[in-house]
Amino acid sequence: MHATNVRNLKKNPSLALRQAEESPVLVLKGDEPNALIVHIDKSIAEGERSVRPALAAALFKDGTLSLGGAVRLSGMVTQAFLQYLDELGIDVVRFDETTRHEAADLDRWLAS
Repeated sequence: MHATNVRNLKKNPSLALRQAEESPVLVLKGDEPNALIVHIDKSIAEGERSVRPALAAALFKDGTLSLGGAVRLSGMVTQAFLQYLDELGIDVVRFDETTRHEAADLDRWLAS
């Protein structure tokens, strides 16, 4: 699957259309998945297989699915899905208000 953003799509829509002949193109608006370009000649089953990773990535990013759930939905092996998330710029590890405290706890535990 290919990915592009709205700015690049506006600059070169032909590239996205050519890429869609190979596999679907995920269009990002900012950091969020916004649209999917699928070539009209692709079979429905093939389209579903290629849409599943995009849907899984979007649901994982939103926090709707865990990483394991997203991997299962994507139909990909874990390593391939992690690489796919990286290509889309989606962080697997999310930092929140507890991360600093957890890191300090881990440092103390490792030092003992």
